[in-house]
Amino acid sequence: MKFNNKLLHWRLCIIAVLLIALLTFTPLVTPLGIYEPMLLGLPYTLWVGICVAALLVFITYLGTKVHPGNTKKKEEDYD
Repeated sequence: MKFNNKLLHWRLCIIAVLLIALLTFTPLVTPLGIYEPMLLGLPYTLWVGICVAALLVFITYLGTKVHPGNTKKKEEDYD
């Protein structure tokens, strides 16, 4: 059986997004009534939320590169 790296990487991206989505609603990211430590004048929940959003954008970018249905055709194929 041939091992498909793209499929493995795609599934890892899916698992990472699901884990990050679950962690977002835990006290790790959104603690009740805690706004410190501040970073550049932003409260904890806001700057951690921005980091989570940036991480999700990065994983989405990786997902577009490793999607199993992603087949790039050369320009010669269109001629």
